[in-house]
Amino acid sequence: MHPYYHPHFLHFIVYFNDNQDYFECHEVLEEYWKEQKDFSKQHPLTGYILMATGLYHWRRGNVTGAAKTMRNALQRFQQMPATYSEYKDEVAIDEVIEQLRNALERLESGQDFSAFTLRISPALQLAVNQTKPAELLPKNSDAVIHKHMLRDRSDILLQREEKKKGSR
Repeated sequence: MHPYYHPHFLHFIVYFNDNQDYFECHEVLEEYWKEQKDFSKQHPLTGYILMATGLYHWRRGNVTGAAKTMRNALQRFQQMPATYSEYKDEVAIDEVIEQLRNALERLESGQDFSAFTLRISPALQLAVNQTKPAELLPKNSDAVIHKHMLRDRSDILLQREEKKKGSR
């Protein structure tokens, strides 16, 4: 199975294109990325994760974090290996690169957040439609925009504390 047809990637597209739930994009694709045998920060899936994270930060007003993250995403897409770019008809990678460039330009010139969608093939759209959750959170709701603040973060805070103790 090509990586784009994996259920986690299909859900990523739903969250990205349908309700702009960029936090959920990050969560679902990070889970998929960590399953990869060649799991590394250079893996092609990280470009998508970084893109969603950058858009999440931008929409929330974290311009510095958004710009840094989106520049990293742009770099990953520009270096997309053949395994992914040979399926350029599934996800229009050249358009993703152009959209990231435009978003960075708008962001760095102080313009308000502006979402974009991923153009995908009809076959990939059909697969996305077949895996779509029955109900999605409203696109511009606080539950989507501030998702990381509204969830239970105790496990993350505990991990950070343990990491600090280990580095002392």
